[in-house]
Formats: sequence, structure tokens, C-alpha cells
Amino acid sequence: MAFGVSDELLGTFVPIAVYWMYSGMYALLDGLEEYRLHPKGEESVKNIVSKTTVVKGVLVQQAFQIAVSLLLFAFIGDDTATVRTQPSSLVVVIQFVVAMFVMDTWQYFMHRYMHINKFLYKHIHSKHHTLVVPYAFGALYNHPLEGLILDTIGGALSFLISGMTPRTAIFFFSFATIKTVDDHCGLWLPGNVLHVLFQNNSAYHDIHHQLYGNKYNFSQPFFVMWDKILGTHMPYSLENRKEGGLEARPIKMKD
Repeated sequence: MAFGVSDELLGTFVPIAVYWMYSGMYALLDGLEEYRLHPKGEESVKNIVSKTTVVKGVLVQQAFQIAVSLLLFAFIGDDTATVRTQPSSLVVVIQFVVAMFVMDTWQYFMHRYMHINKFLYKHIHSKHHTLVVPYAFGALYNHPLEGLILDTIGGALSFLISGMTPRTAIFFFSFATIKTVDDHCGLWLPGNVLHVLFQNNSAYHDIHHQLYGNKYNFSQPFFVMWDKILGTHMPYSLENRKEGGLEARPIKMKD
């Protein structure tokens, strides 16, 4: 417990605060045209929902996340009010890796199925793909049911299977939030540590948001292993656009 606030409450609300702060940082950098993966003007041309609608949609999803998170912690809570002892640093690292693997596995197969199933894609997942040109605070712009299935249930499974404490969960879900926002930021900034550590990054995920990549690069938010194992990996190269900025271009489509 920190500052009189339980770890459960911090684990519920800190990732949401991180979402808006980190995406807000990217919003301030939005004008760096030389690092954009799409020209600024394409947002209004290709995206068919307003940013106001996106903000409202994200807030609705986060409300669902709060409700499910509080219910989960209430269900697994200790009636004796005993604070769980934090394990060693090595155990925490192992729990992080396990949680990352569980989240990636769940989200890959659920995400891919929402593309394969025409009904689910048309009525649920297509909402996220109205953002052909992704931007940071649109990372969680999904149909509420998709948010529940992919993010909320995926997060709950990661937490339960890894065996992490609520305190560790604060850091894990904050990190997962940062990674998700970064993957949708639409920018390729020099020195971005996440681009060094992970093949799954803003350019990789941008491919998926384009029509030609709709059946590829399903992996999220950490690794690309399931795409590579199951043949849905679309490699790309980063190229300079004539008008300035960058473009993630599938290698197999190169002239």
C-alpha cells in the first residue's frame, strides 16, 4: 500500500493514467512530420471517425476495465487484509515474462479470429480498423466487447497465470499500456528503446492497419513469435517518402 491507497486500486487506475499521459506526450510530438509513418493529412482522409469519438470510445472501454479489475481483486482478495509479500527480483522477472507470453498468446489467437470470422470483424473488430492511420490515444479505441475479450480478459489471465502480486501488476500493466500506445503512435522516433527491444513496434503494427496487411501481423503487444510460427508475419522496410517522413512498406511489395 502506498500513500494509503491499496495496490489493487493503484493497479486499476495507474495504467489508465499512464495511457493518457504517454499518449499525450505523443500528441505533442505529432507535428514531427519527418518521423511520421503517414503524412498528417491522411488522418482526416483515411480515418472515418473523429478524435472526439475516439476519446469517448476509449473512456467507455476503460470504464469496463475498471469494473472488471475491481471485481477480480474483490474475488481474489484476502479477507484477513494481509499484504502479500513481494517475491525476489528474479521471480518478478519470471512472472513478467510469463505474463507477457500469456497476454501475447491470448491476444494473437483472439485477434486473428476476429479477422477470420466475418461477423465478428464486421460488427466488432472493424471499429478499431476505422483508424487506418493510427495515433497514440486511439490505441484502445475498440468495440466494448472486443476490449473485454482481448484486453480485459487477456490481462486477467496474465495476472492469474503468472501469479504476480497486485503490486507487480501495477508495473506490468503500466508497461503493457505504454507498449500498446507506442505501437499505435504512428511515429518512428530515433532512440526509441522499445523499437530496439521489440520487433513488434509502431511500424510493424502499422502494416496490420493497412488493407494489404489486414491478414498479417496480428501479434500484440510484445513479441512476433506467433506470426512467425503460424505464417502471418509480413516483413517490412522503412523507407523515406518523397514528400518527407517515413513509410513502413512490405518487403514483398517492393518494386
